[in-house]
Amino acid sequence: MQQRTLGSRGLTVSAIGYGAMGLTMAYGPGDEQAGVAALRRAYELGVTFFDTAELYNWGTGSNEELVGRAVRGFRDEVVLATKFGFARTGRGFGFDSRPENIRKVAENSLRALGTDRLDVFYQHRVDPAVPIEEVAGTVKELIEAGKVGHFGLSEAGPETIRRAHAVQPVSVLQTEYSLFERDVEQLFPTLDELGIGFVAYSPLGRGFLTGATRPAGQYDPSDMRNHDPRWQPGAYEQNLAAVARLRELATEKGATLPQLALAWLLARGEHIVPIPGTRSATRMSENARAAWLTLDADDLAAIDAVLPTGGSGARYQEGSLPAWT
Repeated sequence: MQQRTLGSRGLTVSAIGYGAMGLTMAYGPGDEQAGVAALRRAYELGVTFFDTAELYNWGTGSNEELVGRAVRGFRDEVVLATKFGFARTGRGFGFDSRPENIRKVAENSLRALGTDRLDVFYQHRVDPAVPIEEVAGTVKELIEAGKVGHFGLSEAGPETIRRAHAVQPVSVLQTEYSLFERDVEQLFPTLDELGIGFVAYSPLGRGFLTGATRPAGQYDPSDMRNHDPRWQPGAYEQNLAAVARLRELATEKGATLPQLALAWLLARGEHIVPIPGTRSATRMSENARAAWLTLDADDLAAIDAVLPTGGSGARYQEGSLPAWT
């Protein structure tokens, strides 16, 4: 698979990565054996970028341990990314990017992944109670100690990015980005200026852009899509109609809908790497082939005509996680 360099600090990964969140949380009960098979199939297809997080361990199993076990035979040939910044609370999750917690999470993640270094260590969400300079300084110490390779931010806005970058250069920003969610494009000039790469999570619109969707209420009770605004009546039907038009465009290109959606992201800039997740080795093969799909100017114009500003419905339900800050 083609390789891309994320930012200006030498972080080179496959053009399409693998996001592991859905193996253990957010999309109903998982199958650990199928998850390991999907991860290993990704490697066989040339994927070298695997993304997990401490938070993902709090679902139906230890996500980091699953990822670590799956990549054990080829650990030194891939880039492992994980994240810190959440804490369990009586009501669910809160933020915790205190330096002592960052260091604790780093040690726990090293142990869970079965590795001596975290290639990318992201702040999962900006913590309003901890100055970003303290966060960046703590990760800088971990980098100097050889425990972390690159500093990343997730869902951070321009001011936060600049302040962090002044203390420890940020290699990569990770934020939701897909045909359904395009607000982050406002940040691309800042990323280009500072030499920061971009990782697109939920690049298939949390599954809507796979074409295999059902209305809210028809998923397992633990599945986030039951509450996602884009799956609610009104928005769901509009998004379903858009997906039908996009599938027609994909068919004209001899591709599938997910391949079209991923190829569109790759065409947005050489600094972008999407990380679709899947529990299926077969779906992983389909996703990987998007790296070879070329879209010309006419293709991109036709796609933009269907979804010029994103999908219908808010990104999060009211009172859920905030967007980038």
